[in-house]
Amino acid sequence: MLSLRMVLTLMTGVLAITFLVLLLILFFLVIRGERRRKRRKRARYRKRRMQRENTPKRNNLDRKHRAIKTKGAEETEEIEINVQHVSMEFKREKDEATSIKELLIRTLKGQRSYEMFKALDDVSFTVHKGEVVGIIGTNGSGKSTILKIISGALAPTEGHVEVDKNKIQLLTLGTGFDFELTGRENVYLNGAIIGYTKEYIDEKYDDIVRFAELEGFMEEKVRNYSSGMVSRLGFAIATARDTPEILILDEVLSVGDMFFRKKSEARIKEMMHGGSTVLIVSHSTSVIRNNCTKAVWIEKGHLRAVGDPKEVCEAYEKMNQDG
Repeated sequence: MLSLRMVLTLMTGVLAITFLVLLLILFFLVIRGERRRKRRKRARYRKRRMQRENTPKRNNLDRKHRAIKTKGAEETEEIEINVQHVSMEFKREKDEATSIKELLIRTLKGQRSYEMFKALDDVSFTVHKGEVVGIIGTNGSGKSTILKIISGALAPTEGHVEVDKNKIQLLTLGTGFDFELTGRENVYLNGAIIGYTKEYIDEKYDDIVRFAELEGFMEEKVRNYSSGMVSRLGFAIATARDTPEILILDEVLSVGDMFFRKKSEARIKEMMHGGSTVLIVSHSTSVIRNNCTKAVWIEKGHLRAVGDPKEVCEAYEKMNQDG
């Protein structure tokens, strides 16, 4: 007759084997689902490519905005960033599971369902060397997505971007910061991430602190900083190089007090005169008007207009007023 200890040992073994079998089944189902998704994705891509080849190219701009042109831009200027027919889709799960148990049960029963969300739809524009281009649009329109694609953080579902990624400095609020480190430590960490040497940071450290107006706060942990302080420090680090070749700013100039915004705008103008190419994302039409030589309006993933900042911003503001 089996003892209680032997029974418990057998039950433990059976449970362990059952658990391993379930994990293997789950792994198989996930792999099979991923393969099916990739096949469907390739089929959609082939279908769209055939449609594009069999139909004439269409201009995505709204009819009333087609006349908007970039003043002073010559075709002979060197193109620094070339965005061509870029589309980006993300897979979103419908009614996401709230626990691992629920996720496992749904997977085993084949009850997980997905929907495709198109963040960008056939977006094309160019940025010439030395231009300051502002990207504007309402929340969720794909502005940050296009920045991530240009900087190489994301690969587009369709289309391509021609740019030398080694020239790019991308600045978003808190990017590259460890909030458990001090301001001083984050200067060296963030500087190293964007390609500065320790010797260069040593040389520029005092200038960075002075520009960020953080004297007396550099030994504090960044978690104790306000969002404006983080923004100022990040901006000061990213612009410490005299003439960065391509600088991308994601909602940075609109943060901070009035005096720092003016100083930031002055710094951007210095880089413009030094030949830098600047890409700015902002919800503020005044930031686009005051700092940019060209504006790109992306709305709900669609390119609406490219051209003179004043005219593009007026069209954008009119849409918001009508809405």
